[in-house]
Amino acid sequence: MSEFLKTLKKRRIALGLKQNDMLLRVGISRQQYQRLESKGNPRLDTLELIAKGLKSELMLIPQEKLLAVKALLENDSSARASGANETHQPLEKNTLANDPWKDLLGDESYRE
Repeated sequence: MSEFLKTLKKRRIALGLKQNDMLLRVGISRQQYQRLESKGNPRLDTLELIAKGLKSELMLIPQEKLLAVKALLENDSSARASGANETHQPLEKNTLANDPWKDLLGDESYRE
């Protein structure tokens, strides 16, 4: 099983969802979703639907930025687990702590 398919399954389980729940979330039957999780090879539009159903986003990350993104995600997870990000002190408007994704990919295009 590919790393991506393992990630899909972990995310579904983390949300407390069963394969059968994907029918109501994205219109994919349990059998279709089970096949996708085990064998992969979904179409891009199917992946987009599944990502939304799993409260996630698909993202294309340049390889040269991959380690930085992974480190940032791991730090965020560690901070959440320890409760460190739940301070009640106001943050400066443009600090890295306020916007950890700022300029990570070299531009501001991720903002809406």
